Amino acid sequence: MQTSIAAFLRFLRIERNSSEQTIKAYQDDFESLLEYFGDRVGAVPSPAGVTVDMLRGYVAYLHDCQYARTTIARRLACLRSFFRYCSREGITDTNPAKALRTPRVGRKLPHFLTSEQVAQLLEAPPANDPMGLRDRAILETLYSAGLRVAELIGLNVSDWDREANIVRVLGKGKKERISPVGRFAVRALERWLEVRTPDETAPAPHRDALFLNKFGRRLTTRSIGRMLEKYLQQTGLDRITSPHTLRHSFATHLLDGGADLRSVQELLGHKSLTTTQIYTHVSTSRLRETYEHAHPHARRTG
Repeated sequence: MQTSIAAFLRFLRIERNSSEQTIKAYQDDFESLLEYFGDRVGAVPSPAGVTVDMLRGYVAYLHDCQYARTTIARRLACLRSFFRYCSREGITDTNPAKALRTPRVGRKLPHFLTSEQVAQLLEAPPANDPMGLRDRAILETLYSAGLRVAELIGLNVSDWDREANIVRVLGKGKKERISPVGRFAVRALERWLEVRTPDETAPAPHRDALFLNKFGRRLTTRSIGRMLEKYLQQTGLDRITSPHTLRHSFATHLLDGGADLRSVQELLGHKSLTTTQIYTHVSTSRLRETYEHAHPHARRTG
């Protein structure tokens, strides 16, 4: 089975242009399945030897271990995709995962910051040293353009068009989109570029990066996370805030300001409008809270 799994992951990486995060998640899912087969079935079967009952036993095992429904649903999606690939390639005759039922997963509303909280966070980095200027430019760009962290660290200096105030972003599936940046982000970027010092001995992919670490090389996603944690501690903002929270806040504030859903979808780089619609639920929830707080006939009495 390991050979087929390796071929499937290569297919995802090369043919589907899947992100490294997706590949890593699928690798973790397969490790769980193989461990189950080894411990509970006694041996790892070939893909053609996997039956529906085996997979049902695996799903029951996941429930017994009290995995979250979202985790179980993702692992089932992984299995369906894998066995669909095996069936298409002639490795198996059928897709034994097709008959498995996915647990119902309630969608959580994304965590976001208010405009005042965003302002508090953006003002936290010091303006008197290069790393502080970099951090402010990072936070301003994440919020102003609604970028994913992977998109942000992938930016090169040449991706920012200073005349048009836009950045060229390489999103999921290597799909390129154009994202405008606001005047506060533009100012922060200009100040950062004045002090940006790349390591000239580093390979070009590091030298060309828009955002650099203290060694003059391209940042990692973990570096962005650590940076944000520092400013959350300083400002006292909710510790569940993540770099992605700024993307959630970007979308929520746009809709609150009257932007139409299709435009927000385009700005976020969402393939499906359904993905973007979660932010309408956030705005609706806030409207309801405002209504119940302000309308005299909506207030609850004790």
